[in-house]
Amino acid sequence: MYLCIKYNIFTVTNQKRLAVLGATGSIGRQTLDIIGRYPERYRATVLSAGRRVDDLIALAEKFRPRLAVIGDEALLPRLRDALVPLGIRTSAGPQALKDCVTDDDIDMVVTATVGYSGLEPTLAAIGAGKDIALANKETLVVAGELVNKRLAASKSRIFPIDSEHSAVAQCLAGEDISHVKRLLITASGGPFRTWSAERIATAKAADALKHPNWSMGRKITIDSATMLNKAFELIEAHYLFGIEPSRIEAVVHPQSIVHSMVEFDDGAVKAQLGMPDMRLPIAYAIGEHTRLTGAANTLSLADFATLTFEKPDPERFPCLTLAHRALDARGNFACVMNAANEIAVEAFLNGRIGFNDIYRTIEATLAAVPFISNPGFEDYVASNDEARSRAAEYINSL
Repeated sequence: MYLCIKYNIFTVTNQKRLAVLGATGSIGRQTLDIIGRYPERYRATVLSAGRRVDDLIALAEKFRPRLAVIGDEALLPRLRDALVPLGIRTSAGPQALKDCVTDDDIDMVVTATVGYSGLEPTLAAIGAGKDIALANKETLVVAGELVNKRLAASKSRIFPIDSEHSAVAQCLAGEDISHVKRLLITASGGPFRTWSAERIATAKAADALKHPNWSMGRKITIDSATMLNKAFELIEAHYLFGIEPSRIEAVVHPQSIVHSMVEFDDGAVKAQLGMPDMRLPIAYAIGEHTRLTGAANTLSLADFATLTFEKPDPERFPCLTLAHRALDARGNFACVMNAANEIAVEAFLNGRIGFNDIYRTIEATLAAVPFISNPGFEDYVASNDEARSRAAEYINSL
């Protein structure tokens, strides 16, 4: 059973009440920007953050949610002292994050947290029948089959926020998906697109964080540099749209104006174009695939006289090859891959390992953690924990 993207007309009768998980991150802040620009349509009912308690306090003071949740329980007193006098409830910890998405006064959950942390709250929201605007790609990478099984038994719908998957959804609107020949997921190529393999091997975190087009969080920016982020998106596209892995490809598009394309069996190719601005896919997702006037800056094609496309280079960017390996293997392969990457990226950002050691850490961890062909939720949890431990051991051995 695959997730079925539904296209419907959203008629505004009341404010849609949103829980924004990861409110202090890049996607979370841009979501709140959309909420602030369309107050007649949206209200932030719940805001959450991991450790940025002062940022969360500032956002809560501005948007006045019913509840603010901080992931680090040690920071709860600081949050409580600042917000309880304003009539804003506070809570902390992973369980609080799962509990907050199930409340009756939430219509949609915006999952904008980073990494594996998005899985359990998303599953809790599905269990409660909440619609989800999904920016946390790791949820489907780690446990796509489980998520789709839960969706099949729920009234929940997922609306993708990733610009590439939003583009695919827009290209598929009004189309018969049985006529889709290929999904072409575009990639900027990241900061090292033109670098030689030898130069890439010497890259430092400061180099990898200089993305040419997008302003994103540190972790996803490193994933873009390794192109593992694109591998994640190929996996995510399979679970979102039900297209066979062999018909999902990546294509490098340095200008980041074409956000993805769909090729049909009659030879037609539909593309969605726009400025590299996440506000457009965010607005399209929380609006349930309808248009909000002025959501993003207008594209002027006269300013982009040339749009180019290239084949990705798996020799220089071997992380990209992990996409179809994960989709072929299934089981807990992608869960282990993701966990190892999170540990490796953190080590790279802290200067403990080299850029190419990210891929080496993933490969070593995949070899060390037992494969589980048909994992349940507890297997995913155990695989994630073991993969993190094994990855840390490998890094310590370098």
